[in-house]
Amino acid sequence: MRRCLLVVLACLLGVWDGAAAQSWPTKPIRAIIPFGGGSATDVVPRIVLEQLAAQLGQPIVVEN
Repeated sequence: MRRCLLVVLACLLGVWDGAAAQSWPTKPIRAIIPFGGGSATDVVPRIVLEQLAAQLGQPIVVEN
């Protein structure tokens, strides 16, 4: 039983190490807004996405 727990723990540590090395997101984020450009329903998401891009440090491309 103890040997089984050690094997499981070793496997989990191996998986955890690989996942921690990846950075996200690696490409620019594409946001699709299903409304016409220039309307109020277009301006508000652009403001929010601009702040989100600053926090993530990754550009966000807005498409209508």
